[in-house]
Amino acid sequence: MTDLIEPVIGLIGGSGLYDIEGLEDREWRRVPTPWGQPSDQLLFGRLAGVRCVFLPRHGRGHPVPPSELNFRANIDALKRSGVTEIISLSAVGSLREDLPPGHFVIVDQFIDRTFARHKTFFDAGCVAHVSMAHPVCPRLGDALETAARALALPVTRGGTYLVMEGPQFSTKAESELYRQWGCSVIGMTNMPEAKLSREAEMCYATVAMVTDFDCWHPDHDHVTVDQVVKVLFSNADKARALVKAVVPALGQRRGPCPAGCDRALDNAIITAPEMRAPEMLAKLDAVAGRVL
Repeated sequence: MTDLIEPVIGLIGGSGLYDIEGLEDREWRRVPTPWGQPSDQLLFGRLAGVRCVFLPRHGRGHPVPPSELNFRANIDALKRSGVTEIISLSAVGSLREDLPPGHFVIVDQFIDRTFARHKTFFDAGCVAHVSMAHPVCPRLGDALETAARALALPVTRGGTYLVMEGPQFSTKAESELYRQWGCSVIGMTNMPEAKLSREAEMCYATVAMVTDFDCWHPDHDHVTVDQVVKVLFSNADKARALVKAVVPALGQRRGPCPAGCDRALDNAIITAPEMRAPEMLAKLDAVAGRVL
């Protein structure tokens, strides 16, 4: 008989979301990792009795830009803290007329256009290849959609998130190209976050919170930080309400993930055991300890 696990919900807050209110027994705690320092201390607590760990992706006060985020340290710190599933909350621009500012998109696909980031835990000395065909856990997506609709939030289930390097916003030509590709929203932070979460065998889902139409839109051809920030804080209030609604639904004891997110490494490591570098294995103790 399969043992049931008690989920621990990891919450990653994007631009405008630097704290989670309503957590009981809250404690900010630094979590060291072999990959360096995470963006900030992690906030531990309980919401409706469910264990939660919150990380402000850019740090409190937003000192860390997208390209300098230590994604590996962030994900390792969450894994090391016992997190089993991650809800990522991210500010994005819209590439579709029917996804206006204030709208939430529970994305199911990504296109990774970043180029200046460390994208894997499995460097030389221990090589692994995980599947990213379906990068979002459908179980988490279902729970988020149910909670969002119960709150009457403007939400769309499904869509492709184009992840650009940044920190500059798009050129108009880029924006038009991504629309031709069928992308729904554009942002700077969910890759390699989603890839690393899969390598660390944690279920992952993104709530993309639209702050603006990208510059393809004739009325929004010059996206400014002021415009974005105005919508950010409105979205942050909705996001907090969504978190309070979805965490109890995800906090029930459960068996293995039906999509296999928690077993992503079962057949992924290709380096022969005798050729695996001890120093690499030591760094992988949290993310890959189950199979190593």
